Amino acid sequence: MKTLQLSEFCCSGFLHLGGLRTALYNFLFARQHGGTFILRLEDTDRSRLVPAAAQDIQDQLEWAGIPPDEGGTKGGGFGPYIQSQRIGLYASAAAALLESGHAYHCFCTNQRLELLKKEALRSGQTPRYDNRCRSLHPDQVEEKLSSGVPSVVRFRLSSSSEPFEDLVFGFTQHAVGQVEGDPVILKADGFPTYHLACVVDDWHMQVSHVLRGSEWLISTCKHLQLYRALGWTPPTFAHLPLLLNKDGTKLSKRQGDIFIQHFRQQGALPEALLDMVTHCGSGFHSNRVGRRLQDLISEFNVSKISSHSALLDLDKLPEFNRVHLQHRLEDEVLCRPLVEELRDLISQCFRDQIEDQDLLQKDYLHRILQLRKGHISSVKDLITPVYLYLWLRPSVSRQQLEEMSSDNSVVLYLFLFLCRYMCNSFTYSTEDLLSIRQFMPHSITPDFSFPDVFLEVLVSGEAALLGTRRIRSH
Repeated sequence: MKTLQLSEFCCSGFLHLGGLRTALYNFLFARQHGGTFILRLEDTDRSRLVPAAAQDIQDQLEWAGIPPDEGGTKGGGFGPYIQSQRIGLYASAAAALLESGHAYHCFCTNQRLELLKKEALRSGQTPRYDNRCRSLHPDQVEEKLSSGVPSVVRFRLSSSSEPFEDLVFGFTQHAVGQVEGDPVILKADGFPTYHLACVVDDWHMQVSHVLRGSEWLISTCKHLQLYRALGWTPPTFAHLPLLLNKDGTKLSKRQGDIFIQHFRQQGALPEALLDMVTHCGSGFHSNRVGRRLQDLISEFNVSKISSHSALLDLDKLPEFNRVHLQHRLEDEVLCRPLVEELRDLISQCFRDQIEDQDLLQKDYLHRILQLRKGHISSVKDLITPVYLYLWLRPSVSRQQLEEMSSDNSVVLYLFLFLCRYMCNSFTYSTEDLLSIRQFMPHSITPDFSFPDVFLEVLVSGEAALLGTRRIRSH
């Protein structure tokens, strides 16, 4: 095995969860087999090109901990890795196919193609090109080319079935030439379509394995015909099942919340995202939450990937993040950046409100993080209203105090008991809480949460100091 391919990332958009999963499976397969993880950037559709997309794709892969060994702007022995910089290779391949008769010039206008499409839809058929220019005489072709008539190059599809063995879907075959028209492989502007570009790039980069989405499964039959027409040996293919929303609908860039940058801004950890997309997409002997990257590498098995679409439940991400945040907090080295992150967040959010600067001391912040380890899904959780008591003295108007519930004295009672019961411990266990509940006054409802206790106790104390509530002595 010489190299492994990451299927081209189209530069028409930023990296999303589906692309991340495809990249991850390529990365895992490469690491398992001592191969090379290659990133190629597809930018040949100039009308859909997003200038910042290429850099975003590379940045997000670096952040996720799965950077390519070659490709993009990183370089390597088979570059360049950006398709617009490889136009000469595609033109040469197209010329060879024209010379051998496996391809032909097509002069059909966009207007004619649109009419074909409308007529097919009107009659309830699937739109397809009718291969009209296949039968043009060489003299007709030469005359049109000499006259400057715009043309594309189409590949002459065979009508026979094209069988191959897929690592995920097993034995597969499709007589694609019977249901589709001849595909365009070189556009009028000289840029290739994906069909030609991926075949040419895989061959010249000596790619041995291609792991890509199952939406390309049928197109692979076209690609195999291209390989044969060019006299090249194709790589081994593994088509990954689609990643769908939990309701079975297709992930769409229009959703807005599937881009990796969005999850970063929300405080998601890269290892949590990797764990989540593999957890729902199979490829492992057992399914469990909490796999780190090294676990994914050692446990990944391409033969265990299911051919069924994977349903992604984004509501479960906080749980994945909570588990992996706990892993980081348990590691002294990985915990340090989290302390700095918390310090920066507090400074930004409460810069002019913090009265005690000791609250920004690293030791204190470290203790807070350890206290809430296993209870929070993100460091950002600690600046939400339920945790404001850690940083700010509550500011409550007299009217608000007068409207407070009659449970304030009960809250204070519980707090005082809690302090007495655990005066020598900064953390508490489940057993501690169960023991404390035995002493709780009956007036506290069963669903009263302990985060509420710590939030309410400060307000209750403020109320007591102002004389709006009488604290019972116990």
